[in-house]
Amino acid sequence: MATLPNTPESDDIAPPDTGRLADDASRWRILAIVVAMVLLSEVTTFQLTMVGSALQKITKTFSDIGADINWAVILPGIVGAATTPILGKLSDMWGKKKIFLLCGVFFLIGSLIDAVTSNWWVFLVGRGLQAFTVAMTVITYGLVRDLLPRKHIPTALGVVASGVGFSAVLGPVIAGLLVDNFDWRAMFWFLVIYVLAAMAVMAVVVPETKLRVRQRIQPFGILALSAGTLLILIYVDKGQEWKWGHPATLAWLIGGLILVAAFVLIEFRSSAPIMDVRLLLSPKVSLTLLLMLFGIGVLAVMPTATGYMTQTPSPDGLKQSVVQGVIDQAHQMTGVTLPSSVVHVTLDPGYHYGSGFSLLAYALHIGITTGIVAMIVGPISGLLARRIGVRIHAIVACVITALCAVGFALAIPHYSWQAFAILAGVFGIGFALFYTAGSVLIVDALPERQQGIGSGMLGVTMGLGSAIGTAILAAFQAAHPLNAHIEVMGHSVTQPIPQVFADRGYVLTFWFMAAMVLVALVIALVMRHGRTPSTAGIITP
Repeated sequence: MATLPNTPESDDIAPPDTGRLADDASRWRILAIVVAMVLLSEVTTFQLTMVGSALQKITKTFSDIGADINWAVILPGIVGAATTPILGKLSDMWGKKKIFLLCGVFFLIGSLIDAVTSNWWVFLVGRGLQAFTVAMTVITYGLVRDLLPRKHIPTALGVVASGVGFSAVLGPVIAGLLVDNFDWRAMFWFLVIYVLAAMAVMAVVVPETKLRVRQRIQPFGILALSAGTLLILIYVDKGQEWKWGHPATLAWLIGGLILVAAFVLIEFRSSAPIMDVRLLLSPKVSLTLLLMLFGIGVLAVMPTATGYMTQTPSPDGLKQSVVQGVIDQAHQMTGVTLPSSVVHVTLDPGYHYGSGFSLLAYALHIGITTGIVAMIVGPISGLLARRIGVRIHAIVACVITALCAVGFALAIPHYSWQAFAILAGVFGIGFALFYTAGSVLIVDALPERQQGIGSGMLGVTMGLGSAIGTAILAAFQAAHPLNAHIEVMGHSVTQPIPQVFADRGYVLTFWFMAAMVLVALVIALVMRHGRTPSTAGIITP
């Protein structure tokens, strides 16, 4: 019996024409295409590293929201998870390059909004629009597979992953230069200029893939999943404040679980599911997605948490700041200047971290070490994928990131920025290996005609994993606030210290992240996919 032209079986026999470059294509042309895609797709990680490391500075504008400042990172993960599979399907239907550039347009609008607003809710709208670029990362995987000669695909995917290192190096440094010398809004003006230039390069250098897949889109399932995840994360974030077991609080959790269950039901019954159930049930795909879901949270938490801690004043510096604030307030009210010796400040429960770094100092002392190591390891990881496969990459990445999470948890009570810098550098190895493993595993698991939706699934997983990790950080921060007990000549008062949290909040966060990565390690150990050299899709499932 003849095989229908659009079935996966026929893909194995006669792969579709995707516009792939010939094997003897100029290496300079191949390099130009890869660089152009990386420059634009990197804006996703660029803005995350910039905003994540600058949260402690941004909160000065939104001083009344406390640990909720983390929603500047959480929300893009959720929005990215909702939009990426839809955009992935559209990229298969209309062309990957077109959708790639459309994502850039949404990012520009969001960046412009955040560059001019001082309203927290409007700021979040801008962050949500910026999250459309999450789809860029996974569409890049499809473009690499569609356009490049097969022998260059694993290496190119390693370069795409190592681009994360490029943004991890420059993101905090550029943010530091801009925020320290101007204002946090300067970051978003920079991103506007950067994306405009990168879009122009992309439009000129990268050809459009010829692959087109006829399909319908029914987004109800993915919207239910994203809405359900949002409700669950609100419960996690606000549970301490609203009381975990209160019926009104539990309603958020129950509603979220119902919507997540509805996602499964909708996708099973849909005639045009946004996530192909057959692919989800495939061990190659499902285990890869679970690996990324449990492993990626620590990749989002580490730079955010270390940025918070190192930019926080030292305990002695914070006490001096509170004392000076009391003296200034007393002088304004009475005209009398109190001697500092009569003002006594006790921090409850106290903390041990804090260097009082500027954002640039954080970047040069801590953030840059992760990025430099990741830039070196990423391309090497891509080359090794052609020789030994990437399952071993995933195993090593999980071991390294789990040990680093434990290291951070143990280092906090004995804080030194030098220890943080060493751990951040080692973390960069796991950082690069993990991203390379995820991208190569998903590409090897899928035929050309399902690359867009498969990459979309990866985008959903990465977005949700990052959002979950950051929400856990926010929950532990909110559950462990810091207060200052102030005594002045027999009169005492207690006041909360905004954006400074007890050691235990961060320690518990890193222990929790280590536990999640250990789950990812178990998945990597049992999965059979990725044990042989990467085929770059030559052999499809």
